[in-house]
Amino acid sequence: MSLEPGLPTIPPQTPVRRPTRQLRVGDVLVGGGAPISVQTMTTTNTADVDATLQQIAEVTAAGCDIVRVAVPSRDDADALPAIVSRSPIPVIADIHFQPRYVFQAIDAGWAAVRVNPGNIKRFDDKVKEIAAAAITAGVPIRIGVNAGSLDPRMLAKHGHATPEALVESALWECSLFEEHGFTDIKIAVKHHDPLTMIAANRLLAARCDYPLHLGVTEAGPAFQGSIKSAVAFGILLSEGIGDTLRVSLSAPPVEQVKAGCHILACLGLRPRRLEIVSCPGCGRLQVDIHQLAARVEAAFDGFPHPLRIAVMGCVVNGPGEARDADLGVSCGNGKGQIFRNGQVLRAVPEARIVEALVEEALRLTENAPDQDREAGT
Repeated sequence: MSLEPGLPTIPPQTPVRRPTRQLRVGDVLVGGGAPISVQTMTTTNTADVDATLQQIAEVTAAGCDIVRVAVPSRDDADALPAIVSRSPIPVIADIHFQPRYVFQAIDAGWAAVRVNPGNIKRFDDKVKEIAAAAITAGVPIRIGVNAGSLDPRMLAKHGHATPEALVESALWECSLFEEHGFTDIKIAVKHHDPLTMIAANRLLAARCDYPLHLGVTEAGPAFQGSIKSAVAFGILLSEGIGDTLRVSLSAPPVEQVKAGCHILACLGLRPRRLEIVSCPGCGRLQVDIHQLAARVEAAFDGFPHPLRIAVMGCVVNGPGEARDADLGVSCGNGKGQIFRNGQVLRAVPEARIVEALVEEALRLTENAPDQDREAGT
């Protein structure tokens, strides 16, 4: 292992990406071989500009590339210019029900607009105007089709939100824009069931070359939703399908971003940040490994350098795993042996393990450049 701080290099075999056309969302490229971007959505009242911008700043610090903001009311639409002018990352306006807000978002200079045609009144009659405005402003449009808001015509035809219904609805709406010369489109077909979502995206990927946004919609609380999203994203991304994603958890937007970044990092599709390697626990433990791992994770939250830190609870696998990490601790008999790049540095009392790891991490990265944004993009 290299003596320089940082995680191991990306495995040599990463998924071969599906070829797509490319579009630009603000200063972020989507599709066409561009890095897969991580998105989330604010949970603030959009009309509260300061609160919305504060949340955007928080998700940006966590590694978010693009953020989406709901626009359900006139007050929210009126706040769009102030938000877009001060946001550090591109902002997408999320429009339902009222097509006039689409025009306000385009006029406000937003990076993109997301529309769910099944939820927009008389949407088909407005496509020509929306396409003309988007072409003039150079604003891409995301066509979003969810199980819960599928076009009624597709529900009547297919009976329920099947993969075929989701895809047919999305491609039909795309064709309406294509009739007016607009193809700067990104598509999302979402479902709360991972298997349905996977099938829909496979089908869509085979039938078009538009960039695809991945999401298991209404995935659930943090634990359940992260697993469902990781399974669905892992399968599709390993097949080269997907150009941007959101982990839709019933959890703060920052947690959604962290989960998305970590999923991509595990697939070698995004540079890794800090990684905690810790054992699951067994009868050999002489330390509360669950509590210790949580304390180490909390102590290194936001650490700006990519390190692998091993937190091991006994002498069976502990020393070996700790030696393979940048920093590590192997615990037993009320103390911990602190490792750095495979070398034992010192033994410290159990109560000082976290403090000692932080001290050694600071020494190890003292002369390393700040890689926070580099590692998160």
